[in-house]
Amino acid sequence: MLFLKLSWESFRFAFSALKSNLTRTILSLLGVTIGIFAIIAVFTLVDSLEGKIKSSFAFLGTNVMRVDRFPFDSDRQNYPWWKYFQRPSSTYAEYKFLAERLQNADGVTISASSSATIQAGSNSYQGTSLSGVAYTYQDVFEVALEEGRYFSEAEINASRNLIIIGKKIANTLFLNQPTLGEEVKIKGVKFKIIGIFEEEGEGFLELPSKDEACLVPFGAFSKIYYTGRDGLEPTISAKGRDTDVGLVALENEMAGFLRAKRGLKPSQENDFALNKTEFIQNAIGSIFDVISVAGWVIGGFSILVGGFGIANIMFVSVRERTNIIGIQKSLGARNYFILFQFLFEAVCLSLIGGGSGILLVWILSFIPLGSLDLVLSFNNIILGLGVSSAIGVIAGIVPATLAARMDPVEAIRTN
Repeated sequence: MLFLKLSWESFRFAFSALKSNLTRTILSLLGVTIGIFAIIAVFTLVDSLEGKIKSSFAFLGTNVMRVDRFPFDSDRQNYPWWKYFQRPSSTYAEYKFLAERLQNADGVTISASSSATIQAGSNSYQGTSLSGVAYTYQDVFEVALEEGRYFSEAEINASRNLIIIGKKIANTLFLNQPTLGEEVKIKGVKFKIIGIFEEEGEGFLELPSKDEACLVPFGAFSKIYYTGRDGLEPTISAKGRDTDVGLVALENEMAGFLRAKRGLKPSQENDFALNKTEFIQNAIGSIFDVISVAGWVIGGFSILVGGFGIANIMFVSVRERTNIIGIQKSLGARNYFILFQFLFEAVCLSLIGGGSGILLVWILSFIPLGSLDLVLSFNNIILGLGVSSAIGVIAGIVPATLAARMDPVEAIRTN
């Protein structure tokens, strides 16, 4: 009850300070408002942009290890591309070898992709991403279907001419009419539609989207495209377990089996690269970390100015209420009561400025930015309020301490 009464009394004093000189208060809080706005706006933009880009790379999968010829994380200044170029490509036999032996993987698959033109009657769709996949593709990558079903294992093994298409392709070829069971042609070969992907919406940065993608059995894909070293190179992918931090166990196991399959001697270096799909996401995250630091720097100067403004208000407030402080202390008010009273007032003023900055960011999030949706997260709101509170404490601690240490007799005599 004492705490609530103290808080209410402090809030009343803070509100009175705001009303007493509204212009001075607004100008003083403007720095905090601009500072919090700058920081939270940058963080909101960074979080939204980073999330959008990372979701656009969802086609690479999460916790996935790929077998490639070229490594993702090589030193670009001394990149021996000629050595990597001479490496052998992955094969279907290697996929089966790994699938039968890997113990630290939740799934192993193989796939090959190409850009293709799909026809249905007089309509056609160019530039679709066509992938030939194994039955285990669904164990490694998410296959969310809006209609229809995935391939059965028997259909994959028999290399049946079946296809799963994206929503945008279906709407373009069949003009929003029922699509399942219809036939399309790819390079003159007929494929029967058995499934349609869930719609993802407009892509970001023109990255691949399931709306413009198609899946066919790997064997059917190999009938119309040559796969191998001199053709379309297939990629073996393995999904690691959640308990395997950094996919260390999976990487070591895959490297050992691949070396054994390819007959490499202990003295020979790997003729393959094991790439983690998280490398791309981590690289994106590091770029946005730098942008976040820039946001702190830009907003920090404004907050610093705002902090001085709040400190100025508090010194003036202490000066104007010196007589009242003396009366309160003569009536038995403890030093901590006076200290808390002015400190609460400073925090309250700072929170008003910070809250205004957050409100501006929230209004900004309603501005359409194409395919990018700005989302003010709860974490950023808490961050903004937390920084505002900290600025209020720092700016108000010195004036509040001076007020708490005043001699009541001297304070009462002050006009």
